[in-house]
Amino acid sequence: MDENTTPGARKRRLRRTVLPTAVAALTLAAGLAGVQLYNGSEGSGTGTAPVANGERTPGGWQQTSVPFEKGDITAVAALDDKQAWAVGYNLKSYDEVEHVALRWDGTAWKQESTMPDGVFPTTLTVTAADDIWAAGSTLVHWDGKAWTQVRAAQDPAGRVMPEALASAPDGSVWAAGRAMGMGVKTGVPSIQSWDGKRWVRHELPATGNGEVNGIVALSKDDVWAVGTSYAADAESDQEPLALHFDGASWTEAQLPGTSSHATWLSGLAAPSANDLWAVGGRFTDSGDQPYALHYDGKAWKKTATPEVPDGRLRAVGQAANGSVWAVGGKGSASIALRWDKAERRWEKLAAPGISARGLGAVPGSSALWAVGIATKGDLLPRIVRFAG
Repeated sequence: MDENTTPGARKRRLRRTVLPTAVAALTLAAGLAGVQLYNGSEGSGTGTAPVANGERTPGGWQQTSVPFEKGDITAVAALDDKQAWAVGYNLKSYDEVEHVALRWDGTAWKQESTMPDGVFPTTLTVTAADDIWAAGSTLVHWDGKAWTQVRAAQDPAGRVMPEALASAPDGSVWAAGRAMGMGVKTGVPSIQSWDGKRWVRHELPATGNGEVNGIVALSKDDVWAVGTSYAADAESDQEPLALHFDGASWTEAQLPGTSSHATWLSGLAAPSANDLWAVGGRFTDSGDQPYALHYDGKAWKKTATPEVPDGRLRAVGQAANGSVWAVGGKGSASIALRWDKAERRWEKLAAPGISARGLGAVPGSSALWAVGIATKGDLLPRIVRFAG
């Protein structure tokens, strides 16, 4: 998949489709990252060897070893400094992919389990070591011993494809993504909640075609979700989308206008009900650029971001010391931004050296985890840590 094509092609890349074979799905992942596919050649100068623990990248990011050489790490979440989990794919050969869950024990990442075939995990939420949800092309739950595939509620718009998960303090779990028929263009936003026994579909306002890529649950009656709204025509404009649940119904929030004909939101974090951060990207004549919004309890406002080529943002989070971070990148580009409270703008810091898929704050610590693939090489999975 060529990422340096027409604006229409660039816009189509924003939408992910789970394809029917492992090879096709990994082709898609590679295209989104702007890297080559596995070619089976070890020692070919692409840096296939695992990275040793402790190897530092510029700016204080520290690489940790991943227990497989080819594939992708797509999401990470931590309970504390000695307990963290990550999910992704182990590309064992050109036509064999293994869906994996990794666990950090305070010293190293180890493969804790293999997930059911066909999950293609892109997100997870962890409430306890024996209570973990992950999702991609389907929803699965870990009870400390095994993964169980759990069916989403049926949606009249088509197959439900979860893109984001969140846990609320009351124990409820939320899944957001899209429901689609025969193609991506037919997808509409989809949100469901787990009631302890089954997934329940929520009725959403008529926003047209689109998808939800980030969700946070502050309580059972205060849930936010963000994503992208687009028309059925793949060449049409894309606009950022935000939805709010008050315990009774979902409403679409008013967002600032955009100057780009293609703007989207990919990640969401909520330090408090009056302090929400949404990040994504906007397409310009010079390529993708970072895009970020802030909610102060009254209104969403655009925040100033630096110009960073291929600097689309995918994830945002707040460290225990109060600092807010956003990470992302595409292809050979890697980006890390931190919110400067005094200047009221995002500042560009030394990047983690990966095309980041996910970001996870460590409770009780100023440390952060970022996951994704190396910016150079052939689908090289990476997990890096910022000590704070």
